Amino acid sequence: MTGARAKRSSGSEAGVELIAVPLGELQANAYLAIAGADVVVVDPGSEGEALAAALSERGLELKAVWLTHAHFDHVGGLAALRRSAPGVPVRMHHADEPLLKAAAAAAARWGVRIEQPPTDYVAIAHGETVTAGAIRAVALHTPGHAPGHLAFHFPDVGAVLSGDALFKGSIGRTDLPLGDHDQLIASIRRELLSLPQATLVYPGHGGPTTIGAEACGNPFL
Repeated sequence: MTGARAKRSSGSEAGVELIAVPLGELQANAYLAIAGADVVVVDPGSEGEALAAALSERGLELKAVWLTHAHFDHVGGLAALRRSAPGVPVRMHHADEPLLKAAAAAAARWGVRIEQPPTDYVAIAHGETVTAGAIRAVALHTPGHAPGHLAFHFPDVGAVLSGDALFKGSIGRTDLPLGDHDQLIASIRRELLSLPQATLVYPGHGGPTTIGAEACGNPFL
């Protein structure tokens, strides 16, 4: 697991902790954003029952599920996780609705079986500050890998969950349906590389990096 902790700007002594949990055959990173007893799960890619049990064992209350995007390897555990907490909102960008509705079928084409996730969600707009309990982040629309792809910036932690837009030394695939390479490069430069250089980057697969490291050394940028 990887994590980061910092005080919120509210002055509370409790911090926000980001914990990465690689899940499923494609080892997609689910993230737990924790503040006190509140938790948001970002991208529950698999093992929804186990994820729910782990939250319960830690005494954490699930406040929301946020999706960076709706590719099957990032939503495969959503149905089971939602059953553990009925009524908990799922939030994502509206442009990824077609991907969410087709998630199980898309997984099957890759030889992966997932339970079709529920398709009800609350839309997130670019630049919106999303909140759930004591947790808040700014949503940045970073399309290209997926049309509704979002990154979640936690300015008080100095971290961004970049989903499958930006990786350590790489970028997201754009040869998938609805992908767009030029759009991805433009959105990374506009929304992510404009963040402070010291910002920690927690991607959808693999380990963390920083904005500064990728701005200087990422061969795709």
